[in-house]
Amino acid sequence: MANPDIKLGIDKDTADHWRMGGITVGAVEDYLYSLLPPRHEVLAEMEDEAVRHKIPIVGPAVARIFEQLAMISRAKTVFEMGSAIGYSTIWWARGVGDGGRVHYTDSDPKNCDKARRYFERAGVADRITIHQGDALEILSEQKEQFDIIFNDVDKQDYPRVFRLAVPRVKKGGLFVTDNVLWSGRVATEDPPAVSTKAILEFNRMLYGSPDLFTTILPVRDGVAVAVKK
Repeated sequence: MANPDIKLGIDKDTADHWRMGGITVGAVEDYLYSLLPPRHEVLAEMEDEAVRHKIPIVGPAVARIFEQLAMISRAKTVFEMGSAIGYSTIWWARGVGDGGRVHYTDSDPKNCDKARRYFERAGVADRITIHQGDALEILSEQKEQFDIIFNDVDKQDYPRVFRLAVPRVKKGGLFVTDNVLWSGRVATEDPPAVSTKAILEFNRMLYGSPDLFTTILPVRDGVAVAVKK
């Protein structure tokens, strides 16, 4: 593709959209976003759309971690739980490379159609399988184990996801989850709301599991990376 990268760094409005309640000091977060190299024109367009329409995507700082994790682990299969317009799906697809397979899931047919068009324009459609429906139900139907499972569904479902997903991660594979610091509410909300309680339980399950080695990265809204032993 000719000159696909058009966006360098992040403007203030976009940075404000990614910031999730001061988990990272604002000036440091601004600095991190200022370092970001150009993104493919499709990813830049998706970022702009997310800001305009308040679509929940992970943003480029976190998405780069996803691509890097796939590259480091040499993952070839990724199951993504909660994909929206497919922003993070593209980053996973880039990470798995040629011959890799990423499973996209979303219950909204409009999101699925929009994501399909983005995948084609980004040149990664041949690496992605689109599933329309409930991510937990779709994962429960899968017979294989995956190199990476990425969890970004409704927060109250996180404990259910843990029980369903961990057995479906290969030994040495990764179980990755977004929003585990929940804008800091896991440490400050008293009494915690239902969604916060679910994340607190989920985080305890991650760190308490003998089958996982877990670290929470305090980037954006908190990303948990767990290695299956």
